[in-house]
Amino acid sequence: MCFLFQVLYLLIRQSSLNKYLSTQEPANVNIPVSVVICARNEAENLQRFLPAFLNQKYPVFEVVLVNDCSVDDSKWILEAMEKEYSNLKIVTVTESRNFVTGKKFAVTMGIKAAKYDCLLFTDADCEPASENWISLMAAEFSNPENDIVLGYSPYHKTGGLLNAMIRFETIKTAINYLSAAVKGDAYMGVGRNMGYRKQLFFDNKGFASHMHIMSGDDDIFVNQNATSTNVAIITDHQSFTLSEPKRTFGQWIRQKRRHMGAGKMYKTRHKRLLTLDAFTGLLFYAALFVCIGNPITLYSALGMLVLRWLLQLIIYIKPFKHFWGKDLLWLMPFYDLFYYLSINVFGLMGAFGRTKKWK
Repeated sequence: MCFLFQVLYLLIRQSSLNKYLSTQEPANVNIPVSVVICARNEAENLQRFLPAFLNQKYPVFEVVLVNDCSVDDSKWILEAMEKEYSNLKIVTVTESRNFVTGKKFAVTMGIKAAKYDCLLFTDADCEPASENWISLMAAEFSNPENDIVLGYSPYHKTGGLLNAMIRFETIKTAINYLSAAVKGDAYMGVGRNMGYRKQLFFDNKGFASHMHIMSGDDDIFVNQNATSTNVAIITDHQSFTLSEPKRTFGQWIRQKRRHMGAGKMYKTRHKRLLTLDAFTGLLFYAALFVCIGNPITLYSALGMLVLRWLLQLIIYIKPFKHFWGKDLLWLMPFYDLFYYLSINVFGLMGAFGRTKKWK
C-alpha cells in the first residue's frame, strides 16, 4: 500500500508541474509594487543583497525594509542607504513589554507601511537571480483573478553532504507546493519568494488566527487564503531568489524546528495528504530494509526500489534540472530516505513543541 500511494502521488500529483516549467521574457508591465523585507540583525546581508532589490529594472516600486528589533549595525547601514535610494522606506520595530514582537508582527508593520496593493516578499539573506525579478513576479498580478503568486527560492550549492540534503529537500518541497497550486489546491508558499495583494491580507484579517504560532507568515497565510482560482506560479530562472544555506547540522536543526510548527494549522485535507505522503514514504523504506534482509522477499523489494527510482527519475528529471539540482538525481534513494526521515522527525517536533523566537 505504501508503494502504491507513493507511485500514485508521483503520477497524479507531482507530474502535473512539468509542463509549467518554462522560461519567459520579462513582461512589459507597470503595476506599482511594494517589496517587503523583514530583517533582524542582518547588517552584513543588508549590505550584500539589498542593493540588488533596490536596483531592479522596473518602473514603479518601493522596498519596505522592516528593521525588526536589531541590535547590530543595521540602523546605520539603512540610514546611509536611505540617502542613496529614494525607493527605500524604513520601518523600525522595537522591543516592547506591551505586545509580543516577532516575524508576523514585523511583516504586518511592513504591509501597513506599503504604498501599493501588489506586495512581494523575500528575506534579508536572499538575493534576486536577476534584475527582472520584480518584473516577472509582478506580471502575474496583471490577471485580476491572481491574488497570490508563488515563486521558487533555491539555496546556493556549496558542496558537502548537508548542503546536498538541504537542496534536495528544497526542490522536493517546491515540487510539492507548486504542483499542488497547478492542480488548484495550493497549500503553502515560501516567504523567500512570494507575493500577494494587500487587500487580500486585510480582507482576511492578516495573521490574526495564527498569531500565537511563531512561524507561518508565509505557508499558513497561503493555506488559509488560497482558492482554486486565485493562485499563480512563476518558475522562470530570472524570478528565483537565492539564499545561503545553513553550514552546520545544528543551525539547520534550529531552522527546521522553527518552521515545522505551522503545519498543524493547515486545512484538514492538506494535513491528511501531507501526513500520508510523509508516513508512507518512511514506511516504504522501513519495509524495504526488512524485506531485503529476507532471501524470499529480497528481489521483490529491490524491484520496487528500482521501479520507484525509475519513476522518480522520469518525473523529477525536468524539475530537478530546472531548479538547479541535476547533480542530486543519481543519489536520489539516499536523499529521499533522508527527506522522509527529517519531515517525520521534525513534523512530530513541530506538532508537540513551540518555538518562541523567529531569530
